[in-house]
Amino acid sequence: MSRPPGWDAVTTSTQPQTDRRFFGHPKGLANLFGTEMWERFSFYGMQAILLYYLYYTAEQGGLGMDEGVASGIVGAYGGSVYLATIAGSWVADRLFGPERTLFYSGVLILLGHLSLAVLPGLTGVACGLVLVALGSGGLKATATTIVGMLYAQGDERRDAGFSIFYMGVNLGALVGPLLTGLLQTRLGFHYGFGLAAIGMAAGLVQYTLGRRNLPEQGRVVPNPITSAARIRTIGLVVGFAVVIALLLITGVITKDNLADVVTIVIAVAAIALFVVILSSSRVDQVERQRVVAFIPLFLVSFAFWALFQQQFTVLAIYADERLDLNVFGWNVPPSWFNSVEPLFVVLLAPVFAWLWTRLGDRQPSTPVKFALGAIGMGVAFLIMAAMGFIGGKDSVNPFLLVGVLIVFVLAELNLSPIGLSLSTKLSPEAFRAQMVALFYLSIALGTSVAGKLADYYHADENETPYFGLLGIVALVIGLALLAFVPKVRALMHGVR
Repeated sequence: MSRPPGWDAVTTSTQPQTDRRFFGHPKGLANLFGTEMWERFSFYGMQAILLYYLYYTAEQGGLGMDEGVASGIVGAYGGSVYLATIAGSWVADRLFGPERTLFYSGVLILLGHLSLAVLPGLTGVACGLVLVALGSGGLKATATTIVGMLYAQGDERRDAGFSIFYMGVNLGALVGPLLTGLLQTRLGFHYGFGLAAIGMAAGLVQYTLGRRNLPEQGRVVPNPITSAARIRTIGLVVGFAVVIALLLITGVITKDNLADVVTIVIAVAAIALFVVILSSSRVDQVERQRVVAFIPLFLVSFAFWALFQQQFTVLAIYADERLDLNVFGWNVPPSWFNSVEPLFVVLLAPVFAWLWTRLGDRQPSTPVKFALGAIGMGVAFLIMAAMGFIGGKDSVNPFLLVGVLIVFVLAELNLSPIGLSLSTKLSPEAFRAQMVALFYLSIALGTSVAGKLADYYHADENETPYFGLLGIVALVIGLALLAFVPKVRALMHGVR
């Protein structure tokens, strides 16, 4: 995913903002635009070459892992990023406020990329991915919040401001893989990771220089933690770290089962959160039914992301092993295919925005859009299955994969931009943040499973059955949701 979905979930300032120094918008938007652009440059630039670093042989500059294990690590890391948004939101609300949390999160990301660039082997991978995941979770949880603070309630510039911010996100996601992939193929993996670190450093420098233009509201801690609670929290964090360390030392958690562990943790967290909300005495009957309506949408969202996020695992392997990457006598880095999706998001998102606006009340309801997203992913995987009939290594035309990724984007634009917004609309008054967290957990669960599924993909053995089966499952899930749309909408009590 190349941008944070759900712009309606952000905080909006109650103070009027008359600043129009950045193309009619507050000057702080320019700072946040650039900061997020550089952060996404570093994040997706690193992720584009990470899988190859894990499974390429030592002679190729990699660590020589099994492809399935490497994909599981990438999936577990991606899922952990979304888990970390929950912790990042808590830190912003209780400890530092959004503005400082964003800065400290950026520092963690920078240290993570430096670890990957400088530290050798699994030591660099472990330190780097933990730091980047924690930092990305904190930054993801705060950047859109601060953008929302730039605009007063009812400011007509707000949607346009988020559109500008959104372009920065995708610009970074587009350029990052191109440059890190080029450096990786020319000089080596650590140079690519180093470029990601330079990108994050540039973002931090820009953010620091422009902090004076950010709203004072962003420096406020909304719900400060008490001294007693702070001590308990420190104890819990230290205890959790000790338990994880012991599990790693004793071999309970290994690189081979990391994806399974992360998936189980996310699934348990999601189930527990649903139980807490549904059993709360602070939730009335209508609110409870709306939460029940969110359950099938959560499952469809999970299924969608389990397929969509395979662009960073299975499709990355496919690009490396199955495509004819020699174009006009020049070998295209396989990591460049990570830039296809954000490119077409930039091109097609305005078309979808115009379409939904033009249709107005005649546009599909949210459950129908979710179903179309799942069906779209099913179609994309069935196309991949058909491509599997093209035999031989290094034989598939790369433009076929580009076409599949365009279908990915068409499916994504039916689900991703509205997912968080829907979670806020269906949320009980007492559990607004927790419902948003549930949608993030659907992304986290899907991302983690996307890494695990790659363990079952073998290009030379089961390529067509693999893509075909997953495509059929996605189609069935989408069609099942379509069949139950009337019941889901009835439970939503007027929410479209």
